[in-house]
Amino acid sequence: MTVTETQSQSEYFEQGRRRALALDNRGPIRFDADGRLHPDILEAYDRYGFFVFEQVIDAVELADVRAEVDDFLARAPYPSKHSPVDRFGRPWAGHDAAVNPWLMAPPLSDPDGGTSHNNGRHPVKMHEPTPLVDGPQDVPYLVFGCLEFIPAFLRVYGHPGLLSVAEAVNGPDFTPFNEALFVKEPGLGPSVAWHQDGQVHWNSPDLDGHTHGFNFQVQLYGSTPANGVWVVPGSHKWGKIDIKALVEAHGGSERIPDAIPLVCGPGDCTMTNRQTLHGSFANTSADRRVTVNFGFHKYRSVIGQTGKLTGEGNVYDVDYIRQRSRCIPVAIDARAQRFPSEPRYVYRPCVGEEDRNRYNEETRSTVLKNYNTRDLAI
Repeated sequence: MTVTETQSQSEYFEQGRRRALALDNRGPIRFDADGRLHPDILEAYDRYGFFVFEQVIDAVELADVRAEVDDFLARAPYPSKHSPVDRFGRPWAGHDAAVNPWLMAPPLSDPDGGTSHNNGRHPVKMHEPTPLVDGPQDVPYLVFGCLEFIPAFLRVYGHPGLLSVAEAVNGPDFTPFNEALFVKEPGLGPSVAWHQDGQVHWNSPDLDGHTHGFNFQVQLYGSTPANGVWVVPGSHKWGKIDIKALVEAHGGSERIPDAIPLVCGPGDCTMTNRQTLHGSFANTSADRRVTVNFGFHKYRSVIGQTGKLTGEGNVYDVDYIRQRSRCIPVAIDARAQRFPSEPRYVYRPCVGEEDRNRYNEETRSTVLKNYNTRDLAI
């Protein structure tokens, strides 16, 4: 990358930051007098396709999550994704899981852009800078199955405010999608090429701006233009986008001019519609981003579908969805055990089954063990 290109990228990042902070789609989780999610939040989310919830988790919980996440990340395969051990010579975490939890790639690379990966949903290759220092051959950028492996992640998943938001957007019978850590280590983190997450409903007559669900992204260290996700506002209502043609229309540049970075601080949580056009650049900055990421769907969007991406080939019938959804009440109970004075969210599809869905040794084995083989990916 030349000096001129570096300056251009810096200007692009700064312009994006200013536009992001000027939008009216950030603030705390708020409810109206009747306990419903404040209509201003719903209106802004519907208009832009994303919202920034500020100070969702406090300093105590943030410290808990950081410590457990760092312990788990230290157990990644090292120095390459093909290694049988971590950096301390131990078998890497999750080595005996049904699905390898670690997605790893060379530092600052774009592992998916311009490939057939993920059903070809990343059609354009991102710029791949040269790392400034020697490092491992591969670094983690995505870690799956986190409800099983990281108890603090499970407790965040049971957050009453976030689950209330999920109900307001997707209805009281909302269902899970999947759960993962996104990791962007400074000077190492790979990019995620521009894409839309939705897979199955683009040609449905019932398609609307919210058919493919949304993701929550709780930021453990904050999110900047250099290391964070960028979103094209309103693109969740455009249907299936020809991303390659869009990039070519802008001279082949990966710096899409209408995109906005998700700028937020530690403990904030972004909510992003899965139909938006979004992506992130290789993290050449000095700032770390680690994101606790989990998503939810409308029940009517998943029932009767056949899985794509994770869970590929599985048929989402009533029993399949019900078993996968048990992660929600188990997470609620895990959170209540850690924060007993906090209000407890009630997940209506599992009302009356509280004793069956306690967080204990039994549910760790029957509900959480290899739970992500039953992801609801559409």
